[in-house]
Amino acid sequence: MSKKIMWSLMLLSAILVALYAVVLLAMPGIRPPFIQNLFARFPVVTLIHFLGGAVAIVAGALQFSASLRLRQWGLHRWLGRFYVLAIVFSGVAGLILAVNSIGGLYVASGFGLMAIFWLATTLNAYRLIRIGNVKSHQNWMVRSYAVTLAGLTLRLYLGVSVILGIKFFDAYPVLAWICWVPNLLLAEWFVRRRMHGAHGSEKPGPVNSCKVMSA
Repeated sequence: MSKKIMWSLMLLSAILVALYAVVLLAMPGIRPPFIQNLFARFPVVTLIHFLGGAVAIVAGALQFSASLRLRQWGLHRWLGRFYVLAIVFSGVAGLILAVNSIGGLYVASGFGLMAIFWLATTLNAYRLIRIGNVKSHQNWMVRSYAVTLAGLTLRLYLGVSVILGIKFFDAYPVLAWICWVPNLLLAEWFVRRRMHGAHGSEKPGPVNSCKVMSA
């Protein structure tokens, strides 16, 4: 499967997840019970978390478009700013929701650590591009977006648990971890594989005498 097709599928999935979040915000009557509980207890925080997550998952997918980076550099930079800002708001809101979770320690720690990793990977990616370290910035953006995609994998796994007949409160402590940890591990494997490939493709060249003399 080509990179363009994979990116298109990722963008489509991101848009669908974002639309689902917007629909839940606009139509309270169709919210699942646990979402209704979140809005009842923390209406503003939950609103920020959902809106920020919706913006981040779409903006992040667009950031992986090579043509956008090359042809629309200004748009790429502004989307990056929106992505970081959305995650700052959504991540902090998610951390507040996590520590106040009704699902117990496993749920609170799972979603709490996810929020921390989400914020940390994103802010580090932003720091690296601010100092001009493009390659490291790209690697950390892969890690950041892997956590962002928890919004997609959580819903996929939740659907699977419903199909299998697993009760929500039995599945939720597991979902709090598997929705993001495998994503991050896969991203780390991808980053390290790409770095190894880049180093392996480097060929030794003639020694630059100017560099030797200035060393």
